[in-house]
Amino acid sequence: MGKATTLEERILISELAKGGQTDRAIAEQLGWSVSTVRKWRRRAKHDGRPGLVSRLGRPRTGELSTFPRVMGQTVQAWRKKHPGWGPKTLRAELEADEEFREHPLPSLRSLARFLKAEKLTRDYERHNPLPEPAGTAPQAPHEEWEIDAKGPQKIAGVGIASLINLNDCYSHVRLLSYPCLVGKERVERRGTTEDYQMVLRLAFSKWGLPDRIATDRDSVFHDNTSKSPYPTRLHLWLLALGVSLSFGRPNCPTDQGMTEWSHQLWEHQVLEGQSFVDWDHLYHMLLTRRDFLNCRLPCSSLGDVPPLVAYPQAQVPRRLYRPEWETELLDLSRVYEYLAQGRWFRRSGKGGVLAIGCRFYTLGQTWQNQQVEITFDATDQHLVFLSADGNHSKRIPVKGITRQELMGEMGPLVNLPLFQLALPFSWEEWRVTRLLGTLGARLNGT
Repeated sequence: MGKATTLEERILISELAKGGQTDRAIAEQLGWSVSTVRKWRRRAKHDGRPGLVSRLGRPRTGELSTFPRVMGQTVQAWRKKHPGWGPKTLRAELEADEEFREHPLPSLRSLARFLKAEKLTRDYERHNPLPEPAGTAPQAPHEEWEIDAKGPQKIAGVGIASLINLNDCYSHVRLLSYPCLVGKERVERRGTTEDYQMVLRLAFSKWGLPDRIATDRDSVFHDNTSKSPYPTRLHLWLLALGVSLSFGRPNCPTDQGMTEWSHQLWEHQVLEGQSFVDWDHLYHMLLTRRDFLNCRLPCSSLGDVPPLVAYPQAQVPRRLYRPEWETELLDLSRVYEYLAQGRWFRRSGKGGVLAIGCRFYTLGQTWQNQQVEITFDATDQHLVFLSADGNHSKRIPVKGITRQELMGEMGPLVNLPLFQLALPFSWEEWRVTRLLGTLGARLNGT
């Protein structure tokens, strides 16, 4: 079977045609044949949005009609129970089933057509990337930072930690190396949004807020579950602070080459051949060595001059930050403006429920099991849901966009004069002590 166009592509064909582009220009841009573009342009012109709903395939009753009826019913039941089973798996299951051993079996193409006719196929959409800032090279310190986490490693006296490293792209200043504890004897967890918020708050408190941060496509920064990704909470929090994100290409770690190299630098400078009394000892050594790297160690990329000697102005923040100021620094209008640039596609499930941005939205029974287009209206902060045929729309207030929710576990702490924890600390409690440390709060353990 040939590859089919998606609803998103058909909408785009219609929009480009309305904008005056020719069939050939649209075909070259989207990678489809001129005849395919022409077909969907004409359907949109004559039938409007409903004409863009695909009607490919033979009637439902026509597929597998030359085979025993029970065979189609069995394939349908298998697929509903095991949504991941494709034509190859279903054919193999038929071959192994005693009931059908003496019968001719359908080809893989016939099974694929049957699944399509029964609306049991998955939707594969063209990738709709997140909006990103223009990729211009930084012209001053703190215009752009890089962040990346080194793979987990066992550190004597500490446990298993992943170093989260931050660097300034222009001055090559080593901003922070933070050991994120992920287990004692084995890896028990991954770095979370809260971990990265804490690391960034520590860096912001010393160096100020950058204009943008370059990162890879780790799931805390980038939604990797959809081809039309919605920004993560960490991304939205940074946007509200006026910090944009730029993402490296998939599977291209060299896009954050400076920070990839810094993984080795910190390994050689602090970790290799060393043991530590505890986590605090390791963190103290990393901070001490940061001063050495920035002020004393010659940097070959800067003509063998240490970064803060070459660029002493890097010690002056572009925009000041303190955790206790964060509530005032967060500007939700920046988030609304960013979301207004997006367009997302999701399939609704039972009851017309779909998930976007880790939040569930209920559209109703008439919306269930269909592809839905989603946009954002910044004027009233509503998500706008549009049915596949364009005949129905629904508006629901966007969820999760408040200062308190974006701040995460820092939200309830910013005004606390005193905080008390019981011993022994859990990982989450221990991380809270680090947050309080950035605030200068007094911590008593009992």
